[in-house]
Amino acid sequence: MARFFPLPEAGDIVWCRFPHEGFAEPGPKPRPALVVDIGSLRGEPAIEVIYGTSQKLDRLYPGEFAITTEDGDAFALSGLSHPTKFDAGCPVYLPYNDEWFAVAPGAPHGQTPRLGVLHPSLMRRVEAAARA
Repeated sequence: MARFFPLPEAGDIVWCRFPHEGFAEPGPKPRPALVVDIGSLRGEPAIEVIYGTSQKLDRLYPGEFAITTEDGDAFALSGLSHPTKFDAGCPVYLPYNDEWFAVAPGAPHGQTPRLGVLHPSLMRRVEAAARA
């Protein structure tokens, strides 16, 4: 039986087993994901997320934005341990349970998947990526 976590808020960065192929099952390892909406699937709590990766940060494609150490306090607030890019072009709703999400490394916000939060100064990047 899946265990559900208390719902996050839009703008939270969470530790997610984002699906790789087909979206039918959780990916093999957790990675950062940005919460963009809160909702439900089949009557259970769910959140819409976009995935993050620390790979290929040298090139941002349309729909992508990055949070890097050069962002200073905004990077620190994110809870990310490495510069990370997010793909706003591939949002997905996932059940907010322990099958799809994991407690963040070091549990900075207790026994929840929350790593940190998107700093308001980065909203223009997110909006531009979503428009692209």
